[in-house]
Amino acid sequence: MSENESNYDRTTGESGPTYCAYTDYTENGPTVESLPATGEGSSGLERRVWDALYGIDDPEMPVSIVDLGLIYGVRVLEDVEDGRNGNDESAGNGGSTESDGSDGSDDGDESGAAGTRVAVDMTLTYTGCPARKMLTDEVRETVAAVEGVAEADLDLVWSPGWSLSMVTDQGRADLREFGLSVPDPDPDPDADADSDRDAGEKTGEAV
Repeated sequence: MSENESNYDRTTGESGPTYCAYTDYTENGPTVESLPATGEGSSGLERRVWDALYGIDDPEMPVSIVDLGLIYGVRVLEDVEDGRNGNDESAGNGGSTESDGSDGSDDGDESGAAGTRVAVDMTLTYTGCPARKMLTDEVRETVAAVEGVAEADLDLVWSPGWSLSMVTDQGRADLREFGLSVPDPDPDPDADADSDRDAGEKTGEAV
């Protein structure tokens, strides 16, 4: 099913929700309490991937997508050299969805001469993001270019949905410097869902 295909009921003449075949709509994602994910404590290849992701800004605002809270996890999956299927070697969340592979370079460590397959779990500020393809392509290409990465997958997930509570302190500072009014973090991320949804629509013009 294509991304633009809707669930059309010929008996009623009404269209249902539009679903993307490459997107995870399940409830298997990380908990709100575990976000924002920043890569703190990571090392080796995973750390290099996080550093590369920090270098990607929102398409229209000078804010890192990590600080904006769009990255839910980085998973080091398997050694590509011998093709064996490995378990996740680092913490990450989300289901398999939108994937692509690119050749990377040898990092010379235990991951193998051909490199390693890495998956990034990410979301967008809202499902109708107009820059969706541009941003997800940039994430895949950037991760694939990291030393030691042979294949880069991107898993786009919507659970939990993005909210202002997922923006880091640095991200809030950057948004304010850009001229946006961003409230301080709410100790209860579910306390003001309407405010978060409105903010998502505003920042969603850019991501």
